[in-house]
Amino acid sequence: MSENKRWHLWKHHAQEEFNRWAETYDQSVLNRLLFRRCYLKFIELILKNYPDRETPRKLLDVGCGTGTFAAMLGETSLPIHSVGFDMAEMMCKLGLEKVKKLGLEEKVNFVNGDSEHLPFAEGSFDIITCSNSFHHYPNQEYVLTEMNRILKPGGCIIIIDGYRDNVLGWFIFDVCVEKAEKAVHHCSAERMRNILQQANFADIVQDKFGYWVPVLATVAKKQ
Repeated sequence: MSENKRWHLWKHHAQEEFNRWAETYDQSVLNRLLFRRCYLKFIELILKNYPDRETPRKLLDVGCGTGTFAAMLGETSLPIHSVGFDMAEMMCKLGLEKVKKLGLEEKVNFVNGDSEHLPFAEGSFDIITCSNSFHHYPNQEYVLTEMNRILKPGGCIIIIDGYRDNVLGWFIFDVCVEKAEKAVHHCSAERMRNILQQANFADIVQDKFGYWVPVLATVAKKQ
């Protein structure tokens, strides 16, 4: 079987799995243990990298799930319009329902699609976020190239994913998660830096946080 066919089959399987998970996604223990603190870290890093809180900006959240982060950001006073992007149509549907209930339709919308083929024009976004999703992408280098394409010059990318460079992280992400989710790959901190540089990102800053479930936040700028 060719590599392209394997990727296509894997994506189809992953899409089905995430569509099934969508209904119970917000009740998952992962939301309490991992996701919410990653969303708060995003907001911290956005404020750190964009201290000007008056200039309107546009943000793309790749692998947005049910849109919790986009909704959290929409409830702040920051003038940021968010687009949640996910391969699972049901995730986007539930995300839209969530922001409608909160009255945030003017600040948040959703697009269903493939991260390797982002359906946006060059220079569309100021910020791209990606939380606990990057390990699912079979062609991570190409995803970064696509993200770079749709960022404005000087735009910022923030990727948060499992930290697998210590014993605990290795066991959680390289053993347990890979056994449960099969075709996934958590980058080491070094590999993440290398593939970002190859995709023409610079000013790379990394921050490991969390103890029992260690996570790595990587921030980089489009050159």
